[in-house]
Amino acid sequence: MSGPQVAIDLGRIERNARTIVERCALSGIKVFGVTKGTCGMPQVARAMLRGGVAGIAESRFENIRRLRDSGINAPVMLLRSPPMARVEEVVRTVDISLQSELTTIREISRIAERMGRVHDIMLMIDLGDLREGIWPSDLIPTVEQILQFKGVRIAGIGTNLGCFGAIMPTPENLGQLVAHAYKTERLSGKSLDFISGGASSSLTLLLEGKLPPGINNLRVGEAILQGGVETFRDVPWPELEPDACRLTSDIIEVKLKPSRPIGTSGYDAFGNQPVFADEGDRLRAIANIGREDVLVEGLTPIAKG
Repeated sequence: MSGPQVAIDLGRIERNARTIVERCALSGIKVFGVTKGTCGMPQVARAMLRGGVAGIAESRFENIRRLRDSGINAPVMLLRSPPMARVEEVVRTVDISLQSELTTIREISRIAERMGRVHDIMLMIDLGDLREGIWPSDLIPTVEQILQFKGVRIAGIGTNLGCFGAIMPTPENLGQLVAHAYKTERLSGKSLDFISGGASSSLTLLLEGKLPPGINNLRVGEAILQGGVETFRDVPWPELEPDACRLTSDIIEVKLKPSRPIGTSGYDAFGNQPVFADEGDRLRAIANIGREDVLVEGLTPIAKG
């Protein structure tokens, strides 16, 4: 086959998942494996499930359909609040969805009631990252309203950190999450299945023994797929294997050229003004892949140098 290719080592993904699942289990935490980084690839989901994840978490409906069509019947978590037009699909295809908007939750309840079901939701709380989530001061009135809906059940409380605002998980903000979860339990008179303390970025706290007691779920994709390159500090988790995903591409030109372009500098093809250090003549290779295909800064060459 011509063109760039991504090779995925399913053995590494399975072993990484198992390492993370076993370490999390020591603290009473169940892991959902996030497959959106591989577009819901069923083989990757199966490798994660073989590694012991409790379920699969996804953010795109086409990926969830791919997983279900391939025969995967493990619990599936939808990592986003759906548009109104997809609410029926949510109730039909996923076991639990992340929700923060009362109007959407009301519609999910209506559709679920019509279908004779009760849909599980994880209520998301914004702890400062400013991605999705109920503002903490609105939690109690929101929960009171949701408890009136017959077609949904609050199965968990969760948060997103290290996403839009790059706010790091800390014992303080995740401690607040646990407190909000206990408030919700007192209000509903029922215990929650999930207190979900974020994603791969929360694993550092776990390893340092600083994850607050009460957190019992994490949604992990990056650490499994990238072999533990920690989201914030790029400190590898030594027990995890890197290079689970390998991008290969043909070289279409190799030339010895100056390292600094010659002439008056303007804007490049992407609207940026690049700055080049003069490092003398260098051997330059051009591959048949570029910025329209891949985020170059996210790639790590396998060969040294």
